[in-house]
Amino acid sequence: MNKEEKLQLTKGSLLDATFRLMEEKDDPMNVTSREIAAAAGVKPSMINYCFGSRENLIYQTFQKQYLDFLKEKDIQAVIASDASPKEILKKLHFIVASCLIENPKFTKAVTGFVLFKRDLSTESFSYAYVYRHYAGSKTEAECRLIAYELSTMMQLIIFRAEDLKKDFGIDLETPEELRHYIDMRVDLLLA
Repeated sequence: MNKEEKLQLTKGSLLDATFRLMEEKDDPMNVTSREIAAAAGVKPSMINYCFGSRENLIYQTFQKQYLDFLKEKDIQAVIASDASPKEILKKLHFIVASCLIENPKFTKAVTGFVLFKRDLSTESFSYAYVYRHYAGSKTEAECRLIAYELSTMMQLIIFRAEDLKKDFGIDLETPEELRHYIDMRVDLLLA
């Protein structure tokens, strides 16, 4: 086994161990680097070597689960549909939001990283559809900012879903209310 294969094996072990440990805890952020490394059978320093930080490892663990969730949904049919870019965005955000709602422990664990530490230069899945929607009437930077606002506001609202239910009577766990919220946000930002 070469060095790259060993590195990929270590990354996989760390992701799997992180997921198992996070599932066991009431608060997934209480999973320590030492616990993860021990469960993966590696030194704690491998977390930083492979992922840069424990927070990024937790985020990547969520991303892996998220991609598995998306595979279960027929997201390719949404992307390939004849719907307008705005309607595709609504459907995609509903699928993503459903994943976040169904995985509240992971959502709470990754929200801080997503909002405050995620690399903003990485491509947003929303950007292409925002750009197509505006068809040149907004700059690339403006479209990226709108896509960023769409995703971060959704992440924040879902993070505070319990408070929205208590204070505003909006139950995001109800598909109809979740769809209504997403449609409202997309309509506001893509007027």
